[in-house]
Amino acid sequence: MNKQLVEEAIAYISDLFKDNSDGHDLDHSLRVYRNAMKIAEKENGDLEIITMAALLHDADDHKLFNTTDNENARKFLISHGINEEKIAKICEVINAISFSKNRGKRPETIEGQIVQDADRLDALGAIGIARTFAYGGTHHRSLSSSVEHFHEKLLLLKDEMNTAEGKRIAEERHRFMEEFLKRYREETQ
Repeated sequence: MNKQLVEEAIAYISDLFKDNSDGHDLDHSLRVYRNAMKIAEKENGDLEIITMAALLHDADDHKLFNTTDNENARKFLISHGINEEKIAKICEVINAISFSKNRGKRPETIEGQIVQDADRLDALGAIGIARTFAYGGTHHRSLSSSVEHFHEKLLLLKDEMNTAEGKRIAEERHRFMEEFLKRYREETQ
């Protein structure tokens, strides 16, 4: 994997997400990247596709940007000489990640499965809890409304993981969230 390309992708998304504080920020993308690399150690996929899709997966997120056809991701990839065939594969992976748009769908490629699992892992466990309340606060949601998000999405994720490693990590993080919700109910009743 081209280390300079990774560094430049990180600089690019750092600029894209500089004003974001709702949990879809540079730190989130870096965690997704690290999760993807961890899962990729156990799977056999194209590391360049996995890396670029993980780092650029929110570069055109509809909640953050008013772009079409992966405009921000494509701009970066084209400017760095990535060929159109590989750009198409990277964008295919990016488009397979969103929970709301891909509920119940398993990505067709191992690269898509890895990056989807990596993104979903960042919505679980301690970091998932923190991101839920960061997003809720930014969007003026009450605590109870944010807690509802656990039942609408987060607690469903462990059963929708694709890879063995993703499933293993998700199980542990899911248990932590269940314990948190138990304590939350006890403290609010």
